[in-house]
Amino acid sequence: MKASNREHKYWHSRGYLPHCDTPGLLQAVTFRLADSLPDEVVARLREEARDGKKNVDSLEAVLDAGHGACWLKQPDIADILEEALLHGDGQGYRLLAWCVMPNHVHVLIDTREGIPLHDVVHSWKSFTAKAINRRLGRTGTVWMRDYFDRYIRDDRHLAAVVAYIHANPVKAGLVDHEEAWPHSSARLMGKADMGA
Repeated sequence: MKASNREHKYWHSRGYLPHCDTPGLLQAVTFRLADSLPDEVVARLREEARDGKKNVDSLEAVLDAGHGACWLKQPDIADILEEALLHGDGQGYRLLAWCVMPNHVHVLIDTREGIPLHDVVHSWKSFTAKAINRRLGRTGTVWMRDYFDRYIRDDRHLAAVVAYIHANPVKAGLVDHEEAWPHSSARLMGKADMGA
């Protein structure tokens, strides 16, 4: 990933979710398949946002319930995502942790000067959408337009976010141990801990 000609936007919003795009921040990013949230849930979350409520836990519970086509549960589709994330590691960002869930993706990265966060996320979504559609023999929208990001405040927050990302498949009832999920950095950390 080469440096972008676009400027970092710092705090900004296009009328959807607020984003913090400041170079050098550790950023937790979640993006999801276009059909992963039922319309009634989207309407409820928008209403809660208008009322000033931030209910990230409610959103995550709905995502973990596995709504939509859940294309990412197919190993060959999840491989597309994982390869795209790993491809940019060390170029546009430093990849710290990730987990490809059946209908959404969690990523923790260290952002770089000159490469805005929205460009990084756009490159993941653009490349993988084309590859996923090709693999599935379809056309159309793959990803929801926006994404959720949260900057990491301190070491304690960093540890909590890594633990959350790695535990997500266990919490969703997909595996008994986080190292067993095949499309997560937890499996690599488990091998490192075992001396593999």
